[in-house]
Amino acid sequence: MHQLNSGAVYGALLLVLGCGLLTSYLATRLPPALTVGDLERSPNAFIAERAWASLKTLNDLGPKPTGSQENEVMAYEFLLKEVQRIEASKHANQQLELDSQTVTGAFSISLLNQSMTSMYRNVQNLVVRLVGNDARQALLLNCHFDTVASSPGASDDGASCAVMLEVLRVLSRQPVRTRHTVLFLFNGAEETMLQAAHGFITQHQWAAEVRAFLNLESSGSGGKEVLFQAGPHRPWLIQAYARAIRHPFAHTVGEEIFQLGLIPSDTDFRMFRDYGEVPGMDFAHIANGYRYHTRYDSMDFLSLEVLQRTGDNVLALTRDLAECDELAASKLPTGETVFFDFIGLVFVHYSVASGRYINLAVALLSVMVPLIGFSRMRFKDVLREVTFGLAGTVVGTVFSLVACTTIARQLDFFGKTMTWYTNTQLILGIYCCSALLAHCFVYLFLTTFYTNDKSHLSLGQMTQARLIGVNVFWSFVTLAATGAGYRSGYIPMVLLACSLASSLLNIILNASRSHRRWIYVHLTFQLPALLWSTNFYNVLIQLFVPITGRFGGSRNPEVFISLLAAAGTLLCCSYLIPFIGQLRQMINFTAKLSAVIVFTLALACLSPLGFPYRDESMAKDPTPQRHYVTHTFRVFHDEYGLYKHSDAGYLFQEMDRNTRATIEEHVVPGETLVPMRQVNSCQTELFCALPFYSLWHQMRFNNYWLPGPEPIVDNMVTMAYLGTEQLDTHSQRLLFTMEGSIQSSIIIGPKKGVQLVGWSLLDHVPPPATFSGRDGHFIFITHGLPGKAWNMTVDVQYDQPKENGNLVDIVVTTKFWQYQHMHTADFEELLARFPSWAHVVPSVAVVSVFPL
Repeated sequence: MHQLNSGAVYGALLLVLGCGLLTSYLATRLPPALTVGDLERSPNAFIAERAWASLKTLNDLGPKPTGSQENEVMAYEFLLKEVQRIEASKHANQQLELDSQTVTGAFSISLLNQSMTSMYRNVQNLVVRLVGNDARQALLLNCHFDTVASSPGASDDGASCAVMLEVLRVLSRQPVRTRHTVLFLFNGAEETMLQAAHGFITQHQWAAEVRAFLNLESSGSGGKEVLFQAGPHRPWLIQAYARAIRHPFAHTVGEEIFQLGLIPSDTDFRMFRDYGEVPGMDFAHIANGYRYHTRYDSMDFLSLEVLQRTGDNVLALTRDLAECDELAASKLPTGETVFFDFIGLVFVHYSVASGRYINLAVALLSVMVPLIGFSRMRFKDVLREVTFGLAGTVVGTVFSLVACTTIARQLDFFGKTMTWYTNTQLILGIYCCSALLAHCFVYLFLTTFYTNDKSHLSLGQMTQARLIGVNVFWSFVTLAATGAGYRSGYIPMVLLACSLASSLLNIILNASRSHRRWIYVHLTFQLPALLWSTNFYNVLIQLFVPITGRFGGSRNPEVFISLLAAAGTLLCCSYLIPFIGQLRQMINFTAKLSAVIVFTLALACLSPLGFPYRDESMAKDPTPQRHYVTHTFRVFHDEYGLYKHSDAGYLFQEMDRNTRATIEEHVVPGETLVPMRQVNSCQTELFCALPFYSLWHQMRFNNYWLPGPEPIVDNMVTMAYLGTEQLDTHSQRLLFTMEGSIQSSIIIGPKKGVQLVGWSLLDHVPPPATFSGRDGHFIFITHGLPGKAWNMTVDVQYDQPKENGNLVDIVVTTKFWQYQHMHTADFEELLARFPSWAHVVPSVAVVSVFPL
């Protein structure tokens, strides 16, 4: 006889949703902000109101791309004056030193299996040194004050710089010096591929003192800052975090997600780790990633409480590290650490070696202990139901993935992609309910065809045995992840630990044979498991849904989100699904669940709720669509450097799946965009002779070209060919001079039978990038303060002598950000046609093509 009515189903769903709402609330809960009025009561505390005043000045300067007046003069001078004010108000016992660094350099960097050379000239760093009692070791705090074009950068990364100013202010007013020196690096070129941090760690006189660092970043706008990278291989840093942090938010899985390249960005952590060989911690705000690198990354969407939480944690961690023994130790134990917090209330950490034993022990005990409760039962009947539970979970998982991805592909086919982008609750109805329905159908099928009527087990005992099958599934997952070296095996391990605890208590209370009492014990221990799993669902949705807005159009975001939802459903509901066998009206429930799916799909496809994007007039939290549009002028030369021909047009960068539809419907109706790889010049010119600026974005994305009128250009970077030196019979040195302090790039493509074997930029030549069938050495060049002309040499090697024009192809691109005076009337008219919910980043580019 079935024991549970339909009310139990809805009660279970309400339990899951309630836990999800609670973890969502806890994820947004921030401490109250302190004001200047609290100074008398808390003289040594972080005061958010003072940091807010600093942030307002940086925010009001507007966009501050490297090389702009706003970044190189206005922002820099503001930070300099703030530091000078702090120096004037410091305690007499403190020693504060200030250094302005203007630095030039180059390095090679790779991402997504493509290499490039990053070169910077006259970029600026402001470095402050709060001298400790032992000045030989230092802790470094880092932020960047530059921004991308068209974004004020309040969260990325003005808020971090404001936090660092306040931390410096508080520490400088203490009567006792810290044990170790604390360095504060305000760097002016992070958005240009981490260049200023490289300049500091490789060239600054104080860099040799650094023993650890805290990097403050943002890939969102507000909310809690998450520790998503630590070390590498320095467990003492996690121990310091555990000691010091009042509001923990840190997960090993975040580090593994970032290192797998699933998040399309990087931070200064990479420079300090790779070029300084310094361990550290990487923090970032991830909430509201919709606003990241848009006009909405402003103070209008931040709060004092955000600064207070971040400031409290950074100040506490700085104080701890500035006093710790580890910073002065010559040799420390190394190794990986597993770390995580439980919904912000408790922080847990242990070594990977301990993690292996913990995962193994919990995985085995979660299966063995409940089996002990069946020791007096017929083993064959128990094994059959355990197998039933395992098969139901495995087949249900496969079926749910197939069902969700099928719906995702159909939505994409009908042009209804990303309907959940603004209203993420639609994911619950479209994909989570579909995944749950798939699990229900699998259990119904197995119950119908594989139920053993002659079993000696009661229905309740059958369900308990099937729950052991779920334990077996998660044990396999835990052990597989552990065996593969993934530290994130702790996620299913916690679920198993909760199940193990309920099994132990049921055995102690002898509740497993009762009619209902064992269910209450099970649900009691499922509460922390549901809080754990729904928290992961909320965080991953909060992180990855905004990222799909900058995924590019070649990958289907529907499939990605559907897989994420199916995995989240399994994580949250796997220990509730076996109760399906105890329900009286299962068909009625599946019918209602199907109706919810159909209703949600109708809302998503037919109502305004499913429109992906919003501006500030449509929603309190805008969710814009991103667009990068480059008005391009291309000049082609012959092998003697003489003008051959030119053309012009617009390059549209495809940032998400709906980009092309938006442009063709709203911006250029009736026009046909040409996919970048199908442009005629792709057949004849190096890298299509298009304005490559960010190598990886433009290589990955399906950008589009539209012929158009010439832009207005009153300046550009010039690369003048000075001549050739014959090094030997099979190699030559090409000499050039570069002039112009504007952001630019150079692509050097050796022709058939020719190799680039050396140059004056680095002591080595990185592997070439490949695009449209041609190899090319990509050089990204950033200018901070204006500089003089500089020389460059390129050494090429060949088997047979080459005539003019048969050595290399060279493409020089000058990129003008924030140069509105170069916008023609046609370009302004085109930009004005973008809808209000679009965030458009316009630029002008000149591409010069030379064969040598």
